Amino acid sequence: MSTSLNKVVLATIVLPHSKDLVLSGGAGPVFVAANKEEQQRLALYMSRITEGVVHDLENGVLVVVKH
Repeated sequence: MSTSLNKVVLATIVLPHSKDLVLSGGAGPVFVAANKEEQQRLALYMSRITEGVVHDLENGVLVVVKH
């Protein structure tokens, strides 16, 4: 028997000016990146580690999800 996470937000990566858009208590951790380059790098690493997909919400928030 195998278990896996599907259809879940694994992580959220935000820029400092967007951190108020994310509430605590969600499904995954929230990382605050110093700038856009760090945000992209963190999202890439998290997607590789979790085998997830990065989605840009176009408001300074990136989410890594498992479909």
